[in-house]
Amino acid sequence: MGSGCCFRSTRGSKMVSSPVMTRMQTFLQKEMVREFLAELLSTYVMMIFGLGSVAHMVLGDQFGSFLGVNLGFGFGVTMGVHVGGNISGAHMNAALTFTNCALGRMSWKKFPVYVLGQFLGSFLAAATIYCLFYTAIIDYSGGYLTVTGPTATASIFATYLPDHMTLWRGFLDEVLVTGLLQLCLFAITDKGNNPALQGTQAVVIGILVVIIGVSLGMNTGYAINPSRDLPPRFFSFLAGWGTQVFRARDWWWVPVVAPPLGAYLGGIIYLVFIGSTTPREPQMLENSPVYEDRRIPVLPKTTSYPPMTSSLTPVSVSPNSRPSVRPVPPLRDSIHLEQF
Repeated sequence: MGSGCCFRSTRGSKMVSSPVMTRMQTFLQKEMVREFLAELLSTYVMMIFGLGSVAHMVLGDQFGSFLGVNLGFGFGVTMGVHVGGNISGAHMNAALTFTNCALGRMSWKKFPVYVLGQFLGSFLAAATIYCLFYTAIIDYSGGYLTVTGPTATASIFATYLPDHMTLWRGFLDEVLVTGLLQLCLFAITDKGNNPALQGTQAVVIGILVVIIGVSLGMNTGYAINPSRDLPPRFFSFLAGWGTQVFRARDWWWVPVVAPPLGAYLGGIIYLVFIGSTTPREPQMLENSPVYEDRRIPVLPKTTSYPPMTSSLTPVSVSPNSRPSVRPVPPLRDSIHLEQF
């Protein structure tokens, strides 16, 4: 009796949960939902590796370096592309999403879906890094969460303008660097030019981020991505660093505004000078045996052919007359045009 009761209970729960699971699966299979989740998870993966490498540089003298930060973000991007590349394209960057919408490469109705997924993934990554490195942060800072000073730790989560840079120089720097990022991304994925080999795009894009960091990252920390900077900054505000994360040199808005402008300009420059919106057909040589319009070739007409012994078939033979023959059409006339 006990087993029977358990069976009925399990069976009943299956009957109740089955419609719920069916609805959930149907919901998760919707294109917009899959793209949202792909952007969320790919951005989360990128930011976990990126912010973790920054935490090593800030908190551990023997564990991290600026090169390590570049490698962390670069190959974090590579892993993010593998996570969501075939679902959403793995933008992981609101500036790139804005540019794709502005240039007509994707619908504007997807813009808030992509950006919301990116922001949420970035925010969750910042929360994860905070939990993982909490004791190290407290030990390093002495329990005081500061934005500036010798024991500042807010830079683990967001970028801050160094003393040698002015606000507008930093703005122009972000525009230029993000423009180079977008221009190179178009080149890497342009099938009409010289794209990365199939299957290597993720690695090549990761190397691109590393190159940008080691060559142009000193001035502003190369935020080049609103989704990378704003959500972790907001998390640090909630986690105890306070309003100073938005007040420090009034920098917070630059990584939000400058990257979309730079990415759009970089995309325009590539499309105008290098890329094309229409497919380019390869030029054909004049004497090429390939028919460009694929029409059936017509054999040249001939008036007569020399008789062939093998093509003569006797019809009738009599002692007092020469044999009469009926010519069989030559082999060339019997070719079917359908073979061409």
